[in-house]
Amino acid sequence: MSNSATEMLVSATITFLRGYPPFDRMEAEALRFLVEHVKLAHYPKGARILASEMGVARTLHIVQRGKVRAKPGGGAGNAEHAAVTLGPGQCFSIGALMAQQPSSTAYVAREDVFCYELPADEFFSLTQRSTVFNLFCTQYIAGLLDQSQQQLQLQFAQRATEQKTMNSPLSAIVKREPVAVAPETSIRQVVELMASRHLGSMVVVDSAQQPIGIFTLSDVLKRIVLPGVSLEQTIASVMSPAPLTLPLAANAHDAALTMAMHAVRHVLAVDEGGRLKGVVSERDLFKLQGGGLRQIRHSIDSAGSIEVLRHAREDVRQLSLTMLTEGVGGQEITQFISTLNDTVTRRIIELNLDRHDLYGIDWAWLSFGSEGRDEQTFTTDQDNGIVYLLTDLMDREQTQLRFLEFARDVNDDLDKCGFPLCKGNIMASNPDLCLTLEEWEERFARWVRTPEPQALLNATIFFDFRPLYGRFNLAHRLRLSLFRQTQGNPLFLRMLAQNALGVAPPLGRIRDFVTGADPEHPGTIDLKKYGVRLFTDAARVFALARQVEATNTVSRLKRAGALMNIARDDLAASIEGFNFLQLLRLRHQHFEQEHGRAGDNLIRPDELNEIERRILKEAFRQARKLQARLKLDYQL
Repeated sequence: MSNSATEMLVSATITFLRGYPPFDRMEAEALRFLVEHVKLAHYPKGARILASEMGVARTLHIVQRGKVRAKPGGGAGNAEHAAVTLGPGQCFSIGALMAQQPSSTAYVAREDVFCYELPADEFFSLTQRSTVFNLFCTQYIAGLLDQSQQQLQLQFAQRATEQKTMNSPLSAIVKREPVAVAPETSIRQVVELMASRHLGSMVVVDSAQQPIGIFTLSDVLKRIVLPGVSLEQTIASVMSPAPLTLPLAANAHDAALTMAMHAVRHVLAVDEGGRLKGVVSERDLFKLQGGGLRQIRHSIDSAGSIEVLRHAREDVRQLSLTMLTEGVGGQEITQFISTLNDTVTRRIIELNLDRHDLYGIDWAWLSFGSEGRDEQTFTTDQDNGIVYLLTDLMDREQTQLRFLEFARDVNDDLDKCGFPLCKGNIMASNPDLCLTLEEWEERFARWVRTPEPQALLNATIFFDFRPLYGRFNLAHRLRLSLFRQTQGNPLFLRMLAQNALGVAPPLGRIRDFVTGADPEHPGTIDLKKYGVRLFTDAARVFALARQVEATNTVSRLKRAGALMNIARDDLAASIEGFNFLQLLRLRHQHFEQEHGRAGDNLIRPDELNEIERRILKEAFRQARKLQARLKLDYQL
């Protein structure tokens, strides 16, 4: 073909593409690059243009003439209702091509079809050459994310409507078997039973299991302690007789009205025979009304006991579920959970300071790991430590002993409030984690100087530290010391980057995802180990290299990414991928705990819907891009 003919063909193709987005806004040089590298292909009616069995997608298709039917799930009959039709100017399959995976959608020619086809290498080159085209691909993925978010929101909203409301009958509220005692039971026995069962009240029943009285924690002071009543007397002598009862068919509104009218905090649910079936408290009704942040925060700040704080933690969980139903994103929810967990921790520290003399010492309580990053989910344990200043007038051993005794009580109380003790003993009650500022600085310096495997593992936990209570300037000084150490040792950052590359995104060449080989959990992916961790590890290296003080992963990506001149759209795509993984973790953990299980990070990709699977693939691809940047920066 002559040069003039070739130029006419190129010009005609440019003119055609200029009529459709994103080509209508594409830079002239980039558009010409695209046109010079495409080939026009013909597909007769009924031909399969692209499908999963054809292997990894290697070509971007742009419809030039005709119509293409896209059917999710490889074109199975049950997906027929989800089929869409593509016409001239429309592209496919961007998602599969960017993820370098087989297409999960089958594309079939509805009539004679002509497509411009761009090979994968040139496609990726075009994303680098054209900001417009790169943004188009990013927004394509973001559009899928929006769809997924909407589906998640609808799912949670549906579940929320299934939750108990103020219209719920008492039979739906009182699920736990009531604990009751006979009237002749001694006061001592009743108080001990209430303490062991963490009960705020005790019902007294007769031989027919009909309630005849009630005894509450508030009665202990005014009816036993102040009058000096012997603990060996019977509970009948101090109980409130004739407790208020409602039938199981009554609803929560009825219970609330009864409590308000009679100025009581408990109502007893009874069956048709008047037998005790459960206790409804003010707290139960508070949960049904979805107590807001202000109420929860107030209850935490004013809590005078660990029992109150334990209940507040349950309220945090309920409010987090409400946020999910309202479409709040994963980042906001994890920060919300972390913020209120911080508040609970601070209140526990304050309550214990009343019993421990630490006056005159400069110190701070530090959080590590996910808590240090403001990224806690529903399932979290303790990761904490103490940093303090030692003056010439203080004995180091005695001072540390005082802190260790204090920390032990705080750790135990945190455990009672739903923060399990760390199995790895990463807690302030561990002498190795209760150190002076100079000792912490030396420990960090040693890890940086000698980046052995254990030192690198320690760095991924302890370098994400954040102060929760005390002298925050101590944490700032420790951070500056860490920056001085890392800036003076580029080998450490290189080894930390190499360590971050030790786990690859679970993207398969044949299947969409590579699942774990654990026989107890077949077909699952650990979203923490193989998803979230990839983002947090990369962001940590970026932050240390650019001296960014932030510990939160999203904040690190934003601030360090700007200093690294990473394109804004690329950063946004990475952050969206990370937040989506966090949202999936929250959803999974909530459902797991609803079924009485501890709650883990193991999701089954086969149980996700099509949109979720596509977004999950894109999230892993974004993790791969961050890892590619680490490889480039540190020549790995």
